[in-house]
Amino acid sequence: MKILVIGSGGRENAIVSAIKKSKKETEIYCAPGNGGTAEIAVNVPIKQDDIKGLLSFALENKIDLTVVGPEIPLSLGIADEFTAAGLQIFGPDKKASLLESSKKFAKDFLRKYNIKTAGYESFINFQDAENFVKQKKHPLVIKASGLAAGKGVFISENAEESKKILDSIFNGKIFGKSGETVVIEDYIEGFELSYMIVSDGASYKPLITSMDYKKIGDGDTGENTGGMGAVTPNPYVSENLVNKINKTVIEPALEGLKKEGIKYKGILYAGLMIKGDEIYVLEFNVRFGDPETQAILIRLESDIIDLFLSVINENLKDYKLIFDDNKSICLVLASGGYPKDYKTGLEISSNGLQNSGRTETAEYEIFHAGTKKINEKYFTDGGRVLNICAKGKGTEIADIVYDIAEKINFENKYCRKDIGKIYVRP
Repeated sequence: MKILVIGSGGRENAIVSAIKKSKKETEIYCAPGNGGTAEIAVNVPIKQDDIKGLLSFALENKIDLTVVGPEIPLSLGIADEFTAAGLQIFGPDKKASLLESSKKFAKDFLRKYNIKTAGYESFINFQDAENFVKQKKHPLVIKASGLAAGKGVFISENAEESKKILDSIFNGKIFGKSGETVVIEDYIEGFELSYMIVSDGASYKPLITSMDYKKIGDGDTGENTGGMGAVTPNPYVSENLVNKINKTVIEPALEGLKKEGIKYKGILYAGLMIKGDEIYVLEFNVRFGDPETQAILIRLESDIIDLFLSVINENLKDYKLIFDDNKSICLVLASGGYPKDYKTGLEISSNGLQNSGRTETAEYEIFHAGTKKINEKYFTDGGRVLNICAKGKGTEIADIVYDIAEKINFENKYCRKDIGKIYVRP
């Protein structure tokens, strides 16, 4: 079976690894891939936003299944193009992808279908937005409506700070077209929860719960990033809360999509804020989270290829989604300076450390995120460089990932020191 995975991050390395564990005979390609995917798949030098190039490759190479990792190709309508060409692809279509590619669309959708979210207004020019924040109680959350690689969200403490943020988005154009519309919403205090389900348009199944760490600094301080680590299961989530999320968020959202004429097929990721007994939707993503997926997929026991096909063929209800009963942790090693300015092309050394292994009580796997392989050597090629993941029953999994992190070296290596501390570290 020929399978194409689109993307170049740690999430895609984890997806390729999960596919590799299938009992089915597979030939795996990854476009464009990274240094880690090169070890277990054939990297294809086609960019993730080159939809025509990807389609041509899939047709010429008779690809049986394509799996889309990142949001950009989904927002560009890759699922529509592949489906129209008679190819099987895992991921929602362009209209469904507006839930992520337009925060305004998502907020309006939530309001229309009475799904609880923070109060908000959207703006298309600086002056109106500035006048609005002058009279609003702070703190406020300011978001670029379009895709911004997880960096388009700001929490402003006062009107002057809000003005500076709005000026940088509207006038400084720091997000380009993604910042042409800005959403300003009320700030909600509580704890954040990443919640992912898989849907075939008729039924859905939840993935195991996870908690990610978005801020660059220990104790969730500093700037937002694409994610600096994750654990499963989420230590704050009870079965009752899961049931409430399904009833008040997931099911109304899927029903609303149907009313909009959208058959949602793929991963739906709800970014939630839990405040007391209330559940607020902060955002939707239309793909696997990163790095949550890495921590989730190392616990997957059922065949991931069958999962993808059950969604495409709309028989998800018959698929048994099985995870083991371990805890898991994912630690992100980043380049110093991320999420702003950082160097690339730095050699990575690991003293012969293997990409996967096992101890008496735990298993680990290292996924490459921002790396490239040149002449059997690895070099940094992004802000988030490596994802060190481990699963087991107890606190040793945190010790394992931090021990491995110490054995890996590249210039200005950085990681948070508190990933999983609240949950699995002594």
